Amino acid sequence: MSATPSDNPAAQPAWRILLVDDEPTQRLIVARLLKRAGYEVEMAANGREALAKLEQGDFPLMITDWEMPEMDGVALCRALRSKERGYTYTILLTSRDAIEHLVAGLQSGADDYLIKPVVEPELIARLSTGRRIVTLERSLRAANEENRRLSITDPLTGVYNRRYLMEQLPREIDRAARYGRQLAAIMCDVDFFKKINDTHGHLTGDEVLKWFGHALKKGVRSSDWIARYGGEEFVIVLPETNVANAALAAEHLRKYIAEQPFKPASGEEFTVSASFGVSGWRDKVPQGATLDSLMARCDSGVYASKAAGRNRISTESQD
Repeated sequence: MSATPSDNPAAQPAWRILLVDDEPTQRLIVARLLKRAGYEVEMAANGREALAKLEQGDFPLMITDWEMPEMDGVALCRALRSKERGYTYTILLTSRDAIEHLVAGLQSGADDYLIKPVVEPELIARLSTGRRIVTLERSLRAANEENRRLSITDPLTGVYNRRYLMEQLPREIDRAARYGRQLAAIMCDVDFFKKINDTHGHLTGDEVLKWFGHALKKGVRSSDWIARYGGEEFVIVLPETNVANAALAAEHLRKYIAEQPFKPASGEEFTVSASFGVSGWRDKVPQGATLDSLMARCDSGVYASKAAGRNRISTESQD
């Protein structure tokens, strides 16, 4: 008996199922009915082989036999739940029908339990339930990730916000100190930003900040990251970089920004520049290094650049 149209996922992109069974004939029988129902099937002969496949690919659904050599279905479920990243809805197949076996299977991490021999309509119906649960779980995971992204992102410029900087930079400093790595930071402040707002309006001022954040993104390495420190101030964190190389990176950014005319949505284009303060360590980050010390020296560098005429960099290395 085949699946009804309402249960058939073939009209949508095929769902991937990992089918785990040590008996080749049984694997082929179940695989055939799953493919007929519109699923994409990959097979494994035991739990260890299945775990390897799960680590290499995304399988929202898994059907596994209980009794297998090397690693049985219950051990596979336990191992899967202990290291799971994305959720895999798992159905355990077995000839054991005692209530204690049902409880043991579900306690191992299986989501559902079917007694062999498998009845096709029942299996397809239970897989349909599994698809609904996986869809809801992934939607919730995506929503949580989006909420997290929004909580650490500056809504105007799209770079990280001050909260992220104050949480993440201490971790970067501690990690660098622990493993004997280098680290540096660049602080930059848009020159004459108040004048830009007064002359061109606050909407244009917002456009400048968006443009400036985008220019910084284009001018740094993929391993570096940027946060809006506040107002027109931004901080670039450069892992695996000493203060001398950070100063070179800051000079590259300064020139790039100063040479790119800003074109507002309305009105004539004009030049934007920034003052930079660079700080970090000449070599490895020492134990006891702190965010406060690093930021204070970057800030001091920005003030030195502004005092010297703006549109320049000043470097203050740590001991």
